[in-house]
Amino acid sequence: MAGTAAPAAAAGRTGRIVVTLREDAPPRAVAARTGVTRAAPAIPRLRAIVVRPAGGAGLRAALARLRADPRVLRAEPESRFELRYEPDDPALAAAEPDAGAAAGTTLQWYVRRHGFPRAWEHARGRGATVAVIDTGVDGGHPDLAGKVDRALDFDDDSSAPATEDADGHGTHVASLACAGTDNDIGIAGAGFDCRLIVIRSDLTDSSVARGIVAAADAGAHALNMSFGDDGGTHSQIVEDAIAYAVARDVVLVAAAADEPVEEQGEPANLLQPTGTGPDIAAGRGLSVTAAQMDDRRATFAGRGSQISLAAYGALRSTPTGARGLFALYPRATTPRERPTLVPPSVGCDCRATLDGESHYAFLPGTSMAAPQVAAAAALVGRLNPDLSGLEVVRILKRAARRPAGTGWDPELGWGILDAGAAVGAARRVDRRPPTSRATARRRGRTLVVRWRGRDPAPAPLVASGIRRYELHRSLGGRPYRRIASTRRRSLRQRLRPGRAYAYATAAVDRAGNREPLPARPDVRVRGR
Repeated sequence: MAGTAAPAAAAGRTGRIVVTLREDAPPRAVAARTGVTRAAPAIPRLRAIVVRPAGGAGLRAALARLRADPRVLRAEPESRFELRYEPDDPALAAAEPDAGAAAGTTLQWYVRRHGFPRAWEHARGRGATVAVIDTGVDGGHPDLAGKVDRALDFDDDSSAPATEDADGHGTHVASLACAGTDNDIGIAGAGFDCRLIVIRSDLTDSSVARGIVAAADAGAHALNMSFGDDGGTHSQIVEDAIAYAVARDVVLVAAAADEPVEEQGEPANLLQPTGTGPDIAAGRGLSVTAAQMDDRRATFAGRGSQISLAAYGALRSTPTGARGLFALYPRATTPRERPTLVPPSVGCDCRATLDGESHYAFLPGTSMAAPQVAAAAALVGRLNPDLSGLEVVRILKRAARRPAGTGWDPELGWGILDAGAAVGAARRVDRRPPTSRATARRRGRTLVVRWRGRDPAPAPLVASGIRRYELHRSLGGRPYRRIASTRRRSLRQRLRPGRAYAYATAAVDRAGNREPLPARPDVRVRGR
């Protein structure tokens, strides 16, 4: 969506072609034969190169030659995404008093409404990483000190490092996820101790795909994408990158449209395709729309069957304006703060001050909703590493608050993010099998086999507890056979002279996890 300032690079076609090669196809030979030149770094893991027509040839002719080459799996014109900026309406051009807030509302009211303090009781995010593909971050901001785990520059249109952010969008988005918390500075990041993988992008298809792959290779727990298009074109290379990341259990989060439309555009509609929103098990990630403080969808935000859930993106909104969320902002003046002639604007007047420092801003949008969901996903994934990425997605959907009742609805999807409930649910997902061991005491020809077990879980996970024990017996070295499945702790066995007996137990917990039989039996005995 257009905002009060143009994004870092203009949206639309780039004049380049993204080419996916078949196995073992030599990129240089393909380029030479089809009359194209390399135009951007390749994405080797996806067997993709980025080229442009050479020698004055047109894009259509180059596409035809590439598609006719048997070594080319796919060739598609490259397009550029747009950032999910705050809506471009008059309220963003002038100061707006906080008339919609109740008495006692704090700058970060959205953190408590999302249940993050409850989540932090059990999940502080240490060791969790959130990747953010955006315009970079202001690495010198004191509330981001020590928070950037790595910074990657995939912006072919700029020589600035990823730790610089002339736009401000990336700083604001990243800080909502992982700004310093409990450090007596600025704001509390939703992910508390989480760290950032900052990926500066020019928002071209290839740059975004490279960013997604890099986030997956870096082991990100969650990836935030607060940008998108209008859904008019499809990028297969971005879809391939999404599949690559999903296979590596990255929770992918994308901002829905900053318009009240049902087509959310890519990448959101790749994560929650049309018609799949009501199916809690469907999709490859989370398409996030924006709610406001009264728990309704913000008037500027996307709706419909491509919506997974909602998070707060504004204090309040009307068709003519919105009061945004308070978060970090670069020190330098950003484009959206400057007056413009087309459209006429005096600037967003979004910059804010806290403790005498002016490196903060109020910005509304689905862009601001999404990183809070990404932070919650990282908290859940780090808390319970036995969960797959798609299981984390389903937990967040199930745990969401549903102001409109039960189930999914087109306004807020599965509801509004509840990080506390999600962490609580993740704590009780038990994937660890219990342990047990048998002992025996012989009384003449009678053997009394006893066993005990435990169902351990690393804190703060909650074990489900042992439901039953299986006792297995081997006669004369033959394979084990189960002779009992019981809640009891002992069993008497009559021994026959000359026969060799072996016993082992396998505990089964209430979550259905079954202990594997040991390589060696717990008890060996011979009848006499």
